[in-house]
Amino acid sequence: MAKKICFIGAGSTIFMKNILGDVLHYPALKNAHIALMDIDETRLLESQLVAQKLILSLKADSKITTHLLQREALDGADFVVVCFQIGGFEPCTVTDFEIPKSFGLDQTIGDTLGIGGIMRGLRTVPHLWSICEDMLALCPDAVMLQYVNPMAINTWAISARYPMIKQVGLCHSVQGTAEELARDLGRDIADIRYRAGGINHMAFFLSFEGRQSDGSWADLYPDLRDGYLEGRFPTHTGANPRCPNFIRYEVMKHFGLFVTESSEHFAEYVPWFLKSHRPDLVKKFQIPIDEYPKRCEEQIDAWKDQVVAFREAAHIEVKQSHEYAAQIMNALSTGDTAIIYGNLANNGFIPQLPDGAAVEVPCLVDANGIHPSSVPDIPPQFIALMRTNLNVQDLTVQALLEENRDHIYHAAMLDPRAAAELDLDQIKALVDALLAAHGDWMPKWLQKEEAA
Repeated sequence: MAKKICFIGAGSTIFMKNILGDVLHYPALKNAHIALMDIDETRLLESQLVAQKLILSLKADSKITTHLLQREALDGADFVVVCFQIGGFEPCTVTDFEIPKSFGLDQTIGDTLGIGGIMRGLRTVPHLWSICEDMLALCPDAVMLQYVNPMAINTWAISARYPMIKQVGLCHSVQGTAEELARDLGRDIADIRYRAGGINHMAFFLSFEGRQSDGSWADLYPDLRDGYLEGRFPTHTGANPRCPNFIRYEVMKHFGLFVTESSEHFAEYVPWFLKSHRPDLVKKFQIPIDEYPKRCEEQIDAWKDQVVAFREAAHIEVKQSHEYAAQIMNALSTGDTAIIYGNLANNGFIPQLPDGAAVEVPCLVDANGIHPSSVPDIPPQFIALMRTNLNVQDLTVQALLEENRDHIYHAAMLDPRAAAELDLDQIKALVDALLAAHGDWMPKWLQKEEAA
């Protein structure tokens, strides 16, 4: 029987294209029903056009339907791919950057942790909960493949309120970083093996090995450390040429292992690199302030040309991406196995971290489900580092679950980046300013408080 794959936020056309292109490479999924849903009808129709040309290019037999209503799209789904951004670049992302900047708090990405991540979590989680409600009514056995930031806050909040929903949070930071390190080392990623664990955007490579000419495996950490100390690494061939990986190599130098998320992200998860009174650090580590708004503007400009090209093209060239979604769908549908890194509620998988917290661990996927592995051997300094981020995630989730405004203040006050720059009164005032500015984008209980 053909599978139904629902995309919530299908107006993210390039992302949808990459995932659907991966899906249609698998014979078992070539006849899938693809239900595209978005609230922006123009972007939805653009995504429909791209999806139809993908199907022609890959000679698939898939059916495409488009939907402006979430429940209509979800009805009978087997897989639910979630890829939306509540509030969009404008107004919400712009607000998340401009108001903190007026308080002297610079950000780079602002979508995972910090004041930007907290605000995005407050906007996003209620809508994810609404998807869970609709899934329980319309497709209770479906698997949610959740690609929305802040990934850890979202995953934690879903599992806390809707533990019966089958969900996994997905990110490309583990496999993407492995490819970047392979390039630094001048090695083929096919000859690299690794093991990682932690929390989303703060997992660490516990091992990173390369195949030798005799078939044995050798630890590559000495090469990475020597390359950084000698000034050969990082190279400028990473994912973001505006931000070479100096921060991640510096953290490896002091702590011992390499983190899986980019330097522009990691700069705002810790208190050591972004300091208003230390512009020398920004220059030394090449930290791209306001990176995410710049990236959004570039993508918006680029889309104008891309959508014309898509309309004019008879076929679309399709290359498989390194995202996990299609691998998971195929494994669950056929019984083939896949190894992925997934974000799930901690059920003893990392015993040093709290139960229920969202952790990122290797998982085996087969016809019986997604099976997380235990990662019990993370060194204590990395567990301690993760806890500084878990504090913020936990309090944001508790604020949402309990409808407790005070916990929003607490989350922001315990954020490493905000605490490095602002005092308690400033942080409280910043939170109030952001909540007021976001207005109707905030949960209804916060809107009522603002109105009162």
